Amino acid sequence: FADKLWLYPYNQHPAEDEHRCYMNLEPGLAFGSGEHPTTALCLEWLAKNIKPKSNTTIIDYGCGSGILSIAAVKLGITTALAVDNDPQAILATSENARRNNVLDNVSVFLPNELPYIEADFVVANILANPLIELSSHIVGHMKPGSKLILSGILQEQTDEVALAYMNCGITISEITRKGAWIRIVGQK
Repeated sequence: FADKLWLYPYNQHPAEDEHRCYMNLEPGLAFGSGEHPTTALCLEWLAKNIKPKSNTTIIDYGCGSGILSIAAVKLGITTALAVDNDPQAILATSENARRNNVLDNVSVFLPNELPYIEADFVVANILANPLIELSSHIVGHMKPGSKLILSGILQEQTDEVALAYMNCGITISEITRKGAWIRIVGQK
């Protein structure tokens, strides 16, 4: 992704390159292998835009395998809070964080366990209806000036999702399409 972030299966070990970030991934029963356009859209944005900086936080709603949280930490985010309502996703994210040596930087939560925090980045790769329903909750976890990356949106759902977040104080800065899927990027 962006010639910077490389994913490989859990049983392979590529030669390290100081200019690239490598992620070892085994999704198990959870969603998120990097192949689906919605995940790829998020990974591409993270690879192009995350710069190493201390004391930065990302919240990953609908973390699935933990792919976005782990990628963000590998790219330079200090702390990732991964949230999912599927217990299988919680297990997969924890195991993938351990496998990638970022378990100290990735905390995993069921939605009702997520502590209140205002993050520098929020990424949510879930379907349009949950994105709309959670819009005020998600925006409530963002610092002023923080970035929002949304995906899991079909092209015909773009306006409805964008409007829900604009009504919560988000300025939409980018809409990107990959096949039938959309990524929306905004700022609080």
